[in-house]
Amino acid sequence: MIDYAKTLNEAQYAAVSSGDGPVLVVAGAGSGKTRAIVYRLAWLAEHGVPQGSILLLTFTRKAAREMLDRAGVLLQQGLAEIQGGTFHSFAYAMLRLWPPDHLAGHPFTLLDSSDITAAVKLCKEELKIGHGDRSFPKAQNIAAFLSKARNKELPVTEVLEREAFHLLSHAEAFTRLGAAYNEYRRKGRLLDYDDLLFELEVLLRDNREAAQHIRQRFTHILVDEYQDTNPVQARITCLLASGDSGNAGNVMVVGDEAQSIYAFRGADVRNILDFPKLFPDTRVIRLEENYRSTQPVLDVANALLANSAESYGKTLFTKRKIGDSARLVTPLSDMSQARLVTLRIEELLDTYPPQEIAVLFRAGFHSYHLEMALQHARIPFRKYGGLRYTEAAHVKDCIAFARLALNPLDMPALTRIAALHSGIGPKTANKIYNALLTNQAMEKIFARYPGLLEDMRFVETLRAASQPPVDVLGAILEYYFPRMETLFPEDWPRRRQGLEEIVQMAAAYTELDIFMADIALEPPEDSDNKKDDTGRVVLSTVHSAKGLEWDAVLIIDLVEDRFPSRYAMARSEDFEEERRLMYVACTRARKRLDLYAPATLYSRADHAALHAAPSPFVRELPFACVEEWQENIGGRLVRKHERAAHADQTGQTARTRHARAASHSAPSDSSGQAGRACRHRIFGKGAVVCCLPPDKVQVDFPGFGRKVILREYLFFED
Repeated sequence: MIDYAKTLNEAQYAAVSSGDGPVLVVAGAGSGKTRAIVYRLAWLAEHGVPQGSILLLTFTRKAAREMLDRAGVLLQQGLAEIQGGTFHSFAYAMLRLWPPDHLAGHPFTLLDSSDITAAVKLCKEELKIGHGDRSFPKAQNIAAFLSKARNKELPVTEVLEREAFHLLSHAEAFTRLGAAYNEYRRKGRLLDYDDLLFELEVLLRDNREAAQHIRQRFTHILVDEYQDTNPVQARITCLLASGDSGNAGNVMVVGDEAQSIYAFRGADVRNILDFPKLFPDTRVIRLEENYRSTQPVLDVANALLANSAESYGKTLFTKRKIGDSARLVTPLSDMSQARLVTLRIEELLDTYPPQEIAVLFRAGFHSYHLEMALQHARIPFRKYGGLRYTEAAHVKDCIAFARLALNPLDMPALTRIAALHSGIGPKTANKIYNALLTNQAMEKIFARYPGLLEDMRFVETLRAASQPPVDVLGAILEYYFPRMETLFPEDWPRRRQGLEEIVQMAAAYTELDIFMADIALEPPEDSDNKKDDTGRVVLSTVHSAKGLEWDAVLIIDLVEDRFPSRYAMARSEDFEEERRLMYVACTRARKRLDLYAPATLYSRADHAALHAAPSPFVRELPFACVEEWQENIGGRLVRKHERAAHADQTGQTARTRHARAASHSAPSDSSGQAGRACRHRIFGKGAVVCCLPPDKVQVDFPGFGRKVILREYLFFED
């Protein structure tokens, strides 16, 4: 028998050895969540629960296999009879035994992702929706929005309002396509991934015989990463755990509400927050001892959680009390931030191997300046979560115009520009190139492709102007922007925002050819092992970093509109997810944590560096949590002793002062405030509908409707 009490800490042992009934294990970051599940599987098997009666639901097949393999090693026996896998694979297995009523007596086929895209494309063609309109979203993106609407259980119109406002004009077409796609699956006896979950729910809810059989077979249920479940997955869990007598069954769900960061996929943090309400006898066990990070790192994470609107109130601690304080660095600008981060990485490389250093950011385009700086410093890196800057299609397009202005014989650049026009493929582009070389048949070609003629004339103006790189790239963007909505209908606002970074990059150069060369001179990829990060610093979005860890973590662009994202300011639940995202970012660090909040961001529209407000997640950190550094005019970092001394005298944290300042410009209660005029940086002018204590306001914005906004993000008129 395994000595569980000796092997596990007190909280882990309580979770592993808990008896029958519902259990919620709130597993803080780095607290041994997987270890607890592995030992729970072993404990159940050792204490007489038949393997075939145990159901393990995870979000990847790999996770289920690893847990079962580790439990088998502990027991020195195989656990092949335990059913472990994803919600979808379990649903498929059950539906094969009990097919849906409308498929009874016939085999059904499961559509994969390419099948789904092809089906939506067929429906689109049959309905003649978007025919000849290059700005209409592609079938793959339509399928993604339809799936998201199903998983969130919202009308597709509402999903577009929240996440793709620029596509709202296509809402009616999306709705028609959704109905046609549903009919397509019904006629063909087809199911897609989402169908599996909803059909399993129907089976467990409406087929008493099947539900009773399934519940009797699986008497002990474990669900991993419960904070990432969507509404239908949570309902399936409840249906599986509901005994025929109405009493709660033996279900253990494991997760961390503070790491629920996948709402964009349909995950609902309310599932884990409301679990004790669904099962009134739930035993809540908190895993708070952290085995990953030093205490100074955890102090920052705990400070973030302390201000959560709703949580299980855990406090992470570790026996590794000694460690370097987290650093809060204020660069003068986002450009100098890239330089300072590069210098910091060079310093850290004296202590840690490159693959143990990671730079995290909210969105893929936030790393563009840093990528250039690392290239200059000859520091190899690999990026996760978004392409390298120069790999993105819209960036390549703009670079092609600049390249052709430098070299009219640049065949790849001409081919790329030509491909922007309908009807021009590689063969036609080659003919056009040869015609340009020989100056033959030009009138015939440009008569057929007048848009390309316009492009060539624009390139000639660039070549003749002899402007500095910043002006050349600025002119290219102005010329290119109008066609982005057609080229990238699904996400052109995001691409446009990221594209403007190239102008600021060019501002540091005096010669266009040198700028183009630096962009092209990227370190070659390791052709032998694309997955191997050895010898490379890691650049990653926070979403792509979840589940990973490094010795040193640097988080950049901690300013309003970047982290949190500007789109998170409208709804309180979105803002709280940004807080959880910040918590996930901080808890990736084992030993060192650096936070960067540049004082200014360059605005291409204003041709100037504009003040950037520090992220509210930075402002609310107690002074004791971080060691503060600031870039001076000479580009050096200096300690901010004066601010720390002032904090000691006043006893105020940054959050206290900010909240006090905000209270002077925001209504403190709902009485007499309805109709008060206010302004938001994104939604513009609006009128207060009501106040939502303690710190939110509902506002009616013309053209956008009613939004719930944090008071500190509103400007009120007297």
